[in-house]
Amino acid sequence: MPSAGAAPAADAQGYVDSTARCAPPSDVVVFGSTAGSRVAICESADGDYEYRGVRLRDGARLILPATQSADGFTAENDGITYTVTDSALTVSDGARVIREEPMVDFHGTESIGSSGASPPPASSPTPSTPLPPPLPAEVGGS
Repeated sequence: MPSAGAAPAADAQGYVDSTARCAPPSDVVVFGSTAGSRVAICESADGDYEYRGVRLRDGARLILPATQSADGFTAENDGITYTVTDSALTVSDGARVIREEPMVDFHGTESIGSSGASPPPASSPTPSTPLPPPLPAEVGGS
């Protein structure tokens, strides 16, 4: 079991050597780490949001279109919803919460739940290209 320690290395684009990182020209909106996951929400030049998450125990990655709501940012994959707030990453199936992981490290460039212009809908398709192997920082323990 990993011990609690310093937050993962990060910069203005998200976590260094992690899937939870935004590549230019996208900008990081928020990013955070739980005991078991790292996530980043990126905004593209055209205003679309993208969820970039990685499960730390095995390096499993998930990159999906995302939307902003009053509760935070959400992404959906096969009926499972991933919600990122400044306090937690919540994974749910409809109204049933599968897992709620409290944030242990969180960085945001805007206030989650702030009232402002409505974000554009996530209309970009989920990429069909397979993801490369996990980055060294994301490989789970044995």
